[in-house]
Amino acid sequence: MSDRMRQWLVTAGAIFMIFGTLYGFGLIGTPVEQSSGGSLSAEATLLAPAVRAFSIWSVIYLGLIGYVIWQWLPGNTASPRARRIGWLSALSMALNGLWLLVVQVGLLWVSVAVILALALTLGELMRRLGTPRATGAGEKLLVDGTFGLYLGWVAVATLANVTATLVASGVHPGAEVSEYLAVAVLAVGAILGAILARVLGGRIGVAVAMSWGLFWIAVGRLTGQPSSDLAGVTAAIAAAVVVVATALVLLGRPARRPVTEHAYDH
Repeated sequence: MSDRMRQWLVTAGAIFMIFGTLYGFGLIGTPVEQSSGGSLSAEATLLAPAVRAFSIWSVIYLGLIGYVIWQWLPGNTASPRARRIGWLSALSMALNGLWLLVVQVGLLWVSVAVILALALTLGELMRRLGTPRATGAGEKLLVDGTFGLYLGWVAVATLANVTATLVASGVHPGAEVSEYLAVAVLAVGAILGAILARVLGGRIGVAVAMSWGLFWIAVGRLTGQPSSDLAGVTAAIAAAVVVVATALVLLGRPARRPVTEHAYDH
């Protein structure tokens, strides 16, 4: 009964997320970039990624739908990993949908609280998955891969969300100071990426999504508005730091040796 309740709750979370997404894409509401007075558009702040960065959501959403189907398969109903992350995965999708609805009505500080809760939820979810291990290709893709991308992107989005909310609240320290503050926040992003690589055992999905988001912040600042060579170059460096930190963790992780019958001879 507990397994069945978990499966239904995960499905309900996905449905609520899809409902919020319809608003976020502008199908039944205002697109995110136009909501909250345009505070979350690609040109709102120095930490806003270029528009193309948001295409990663399509991959994440497809992965989440695939995960919902995966956890319903008979062989996965009682899966220990499905049990460890089921409630958290449902919460993450519900928070995703809630964030999209909150920004529709311009509650930016509430959106900050929601996205922080989402980031913490995904961080705990990935911790419960443990370090990368040998699993089936489907499970790696739909569970480890999807939630890794999800966490990595939300980590970058949180930085952008907080910055946009401060700017919308009237924090305008001037062009030069804003650049230095952007550099400081991007440095925090790079450090966060390195910490996540260390703590989570070098999750490739997390690194891909974080470096993707940071790269498109660089593109936005170097080729779009508001323009800032300093912030753009820093964002590119931060993206590289995340990739290198993850690679170092993966290279330093001892290879798993298969257990043979001789291992028990002594």
